[in-house]
Amino acid sequence: MDVSGWWPALVVVAALALVAALVDGRARARGARRRRSARFRPRARARDRTRPGGRPSRVAAPGAATPRAREIWWALVPYEDGPGAKDRPCLVLSVRGGTAHVVKITSRHHPERPGVLPLPPGAVGEGRQRASFLETDELRDVPLRDFRRRAGAVDDATWKRVRRLTGR
Repeated sequence: MDVSGWWPALVVVAALALVAALVDGRARARGARRRRSARFRPRARARDRTRPGGRPSRVAAPGAATPRAREIWWALVPYEDGPGAKDRPCLVLSVRGGTAHVVKITSRHHPERPGVLPLPPGAVGEGRQRASFLETDELRDVPLRDFRRRAGAVDDATWKRVRRLTGR
């Protein structure tokens, strides 16, 4: 039996199998590191607790701040036209119980929409210093557990304009 014809092909196949095994092992190890680090990351969210009598209540996580009216926060703001939410900045109008009434903030200017107010660059606490706009015609209710990070507060003049436009 002459092996000179298939021997080089066998070496190439073995080398490719070795490379594939190494790449797969590295990808699996990297994914495990990501999952492990996400699992142990501290969260500044509200936790479920149970009141006496079995009724659930929301209690803020240790060290977590509570949003207040006039503050800009990053939160999971629900979509208007369907299920789901987006992590975005918002201005807190009021807080009642476990929910905050907010105005969403966007980086896209929509001049055709009524009630769009410009904010100074960098007002939402992100490093790019881009312009942001309040959309006062779209109000949302956001659970307090979905607030992530405080970005700042609006000035007196902007707050007065927002209150006039939203009727609050």
